[in-house]
Amino acid sequence: MRWSLLRPVGLVSAALVFTPAAAGAAGGTSAGPSEFLLVAQIVLLIAVGRGLGEIMQRIGQPSVMGELLAGIILGPSLFGWIWPEAQHAIFPRTPEQKAMIDGIAQVGILLLLLLTGMETDLKLVRKVGRAAIAISIAGILVPFACGFALGEFLPDALLPNPQQRLVASLFMGTALSISSVKIVAVVVREMNFMRRNVGQIIVATAVIDDTIGWIIIAVIFSLASHGTLDIASVAKAVLGTLAFLAVSFTIGRRLVFQLIRWANDNLVSAAAVITVILLLMSVMAMITHLIGVHTVLGAFVAGILVGESPILTRQIDERLRGLISSFFMPVFFGLAGLAADLSVLRDPNLLMLTGLLVVIASVGKFGGAFVGGTLGGLNNRESLALASGMNARGSTEVIIATIGLSIGVLSQNLFTMIVTMAIVTTMAMPPMLRAALARLPMKEEERERLEREEFDKRGFLANLERPLLAVDESVNATFAAHIAGLVVGMRGLPITVLHIGKRPEEQEKGRDEEESHEAVVKKAAEAVSAHGDGGAGSVDVVTRARRAELCETIADEARKGFDLLVVGIDKVAATKDRFDRKIEDIAATFEGPLAIAAAKGKHLKQPMPEGLNILVPVSGSGVSKRGAEVAVALAQAGSGSLRVIYVATTRDKGAQRGASRGLSHEASILKDASDLAARYDVDITSTLRVNRAPEAAILREIDTTDVDLVVMGVDRIQADHLSFGGVADAVLRQSKVSVLLVSSGEARQVPAEKA
Repeated sequence: MRWSLLRPVGLVSAALVFTPAAAGAAGGTSAGPSEFLLVAQIVLLIAVGRGLGEIMQRIGQPSVMGELLAGIILGPSLFGWIWPEAQHAIFPRTPEQKAMIDGIAQVGILLLLLLTGMETDLKLVRKVGRAAIAISIAGILVPFACGFALGEFLPDALLPNPQQRLVASLFMGTALSISSVKIVAVVVREMNFMRRNVGQIIVATAVIDDTIGWIIIAVIFSLASHGTLDIASVAKAVLGTLAFLAVSFTIGRRLVFQLIRWANDNLVSAAAVITVILLLMSVMAMITHLIGVHTVLGAFVAGILVGESPILTRQIDERLRGLISSFFMPVFFGLAGLAADLSVLRDPNLLMLTGLLVVIASVGKFGGAFVGGTLGGLNNRESLALASGMNARGSTEVIIATIGLSIGVLSQNLFTMIVTMAIVTTMAMPPMLRAALARLPMKEEERERLEREEFDKRGFLANLERPLLAVDESVNATFAAHIAGLVVGMRGLPITVLHIGKRPEEQEKGRDEEESHEAVVKKAAEAVSAHGDGGAGSVDVVTRARRAELCETIADEARKGFDLLVVGIDKVAATKDRFDRKIEDIAATFEGPLAIAAAKGKHLKQPMPEGLNILVPVSGSGVSKRGAEVAVALAQAGSGSLRVIYVATTRDKGAQRGASRGLSHEASILKDASDLAARYDVDITSTLRVNRAPEAAILREIDTTDVDLVVMGVDRIQADHLSFGGVADAVLRQSKVSVLLVSSGEARQVPAEKA
């Protein structure tokens, strides 16, 4: 184990010995920039940065600190002090060579802000909005005033341009007032406090801090570029920023979503969605540059809009995070560490000023956040935890300092002082926050909320992102659209309606029949949209007509990331125990969960009823719980009633043996269903029918009650045809009321499940 940890160190040491000689040979042949040196710099920054980042994570520190320390070690602070010739050979200060690595770092800044924006949870900010905004304002004003005052009293020698002291003071105030939302979120998540009340307030406050900070930085950048306090230029920057934000969070939000969906659904090249996101980020960065503010604001807002997209967020986040974390972050933070020459702190005056900067930054932020927490209604323990978390500057501070150095607001020494302050405050924050959070008791109301959210997290519908509705021209299609609309309407999910009737070219009447395709999908779209929060049309619906064979059409759609297929076609069951051929073809091609609707009884005349009287059988199995979850969602979204019946199946005998001694197995299962309904304020009636076959019990309940829809969670059974088992087949064929079968994903052998 020890050898495995030392091996990377040995490789890096060998590289440090070999690279100067090779760099000298490369540099001797050409006076221009060297590609070899660029690759060598990247290799060293990534290897040392990721290695130290791993060590930092193991001792409870954020990995970004390791990447920053890697740059300090490879820079003039250590490597340049021990072996200056080698350090200068690997990292020469020639403008041409430096520009090559700086270009990568600038792209890294934009990508880092894109990722930060994607991690910005605006729903969380809205949820704790008032408290977080009050805390954020107090937590920004106090350290901003401290930083501004410090900037006004800094010696002229520390300023690159003493005539622009106002801009430098504003920059110092901003640098001291912003927290690192990334570092704060990581520690809060590690402590399992992300969903706790105080954890949500801490993260939401950090998000607001970050957002306000980038807007201020953008305006200060405009000030610095003009050199003086030009009211006209500042007004242009402020108004341009406000207009940019207003357009972005109205028209821009929907445009980004539509572009992401269009790229995912229509482009066949690899990583098409990532390409579109990078183009969006670049365009928005250029727009902010054109209005006179820094490009980071455009990248940050682009990240927020991408994160707000209701589809593909997990896949996008995973792909982008891997590239940014493994390549761009070590390079950018390593270069920031290279620019910080800690050897200047040997000067007692600079060391004293750096210590004063750390104290002012910590006291200002800690005190401001504590006061803000008190004003926001938190108790002393909660305010202490908040203040401890908000004191971390981390990556945000380093990015701001790098921008200040690049635009000439900060001198080299002042940059080093700010980076040192960021390192000290960030490394002090995790143990302080852990200690403060560990002392916070949980209130009963908070405990109930966390239990409900934990249940939702494991639920099927809570993780649903993008359903697909496949319909033909039948009444059952309208009924299926009505069911799908109830599911997606309350959650605001986008849905695609696919007409799987005959293709237009297969019709005999030509154009007249082609228009019927539009009528079918329009009717289905209207049935879905009628259930949105804002009334008809509030659900985002895309409609498509089949242009190929059915299996090929479903396969093409399945590749687009749909996680539920709702099927509504005229004929569901065929002869004996077989489904219709269309249903079989669809199930064979779509491996995800299926919901197959079969309208019967009064729903044939009224496929969009005002209310549904639902019956859901439960047995304690995982699939029956999924059926209960869908039934509760339907009952919550529409008016009507919900009835739960316990039925025992062969596969649930093991669950019966595992039932709690306090309750019988049957009562325990019904209580679980009641608890599920209670979480969503849905009233239910429960029925217990023992000593009766499951299908007989369900059919008996249908005959003796006023239910008009049976919702069943079912498993796909491995067979030479589509099968959900004998119980589902019997209910589907013999029921006098409508049936909705909610199946699991790919067919498999079904073992006995525990309750």
